[in-house]
Amino acid sequence: MNPIIQILKELNVSDEKINELFNALTENPMMAMAFIAQLGLPPEKLQEIMSLVMADPGLIEEAVNELGLDFSKVEAAKAKLKEGNA
Repeated sequence: MNPIIQILKELNVSDEKINELFNALTENPMMAMAFIAQLGLPPEKLQEIMSLVMADPGLIEEAVNELGLDFSKVEAAKAKLKEGNA
């Protein structure tokens, strides 16, 4: 199991919320940050997830694939963010 999903499950985040989170990530990464805040994760667990992602950004793609979501939407969202910052 993907370590990000595993941590969320250990914190009793429902499958529905996990899917919503990764859907938000695929559509609008900034919106996903607000969604994460709403989950009320303990700061140390949030830090653990962020450390995992920083060490291995591919974990996001793995989680999206594990959940059966469309990773091409993540790439499109990243491109949109870059356009907005250019």
